[in-house]
Amino acid sequence: MAERKKLLLRLDPAVHEAIAKWAADDLRSVNAQIEYALRLALRAAGRPPGRARPTSDQESAADLAADDDAG
Repeated sequence: MAERKKLLLRLDPAVHEAIAKWAADDLRSVNAQIEYALRLALRAAGRPPGRARPTSDQESAADLAADDDAG
């Protein structure tokens, strides 16, 4: 397993309290809950962890392929 990255995160106390309550409801640590929330946000933004963002060339090729399929 790859070594986990460490970082210092400063949170507004109200945000920390909300995350701590959410973590307790889900039986997770605050750290695990923050990682869970970040993964949800990444997926919602179309950027799942471990997936490279397409370059402009790849986007152009995908656009052309989609146009070919539609026409």
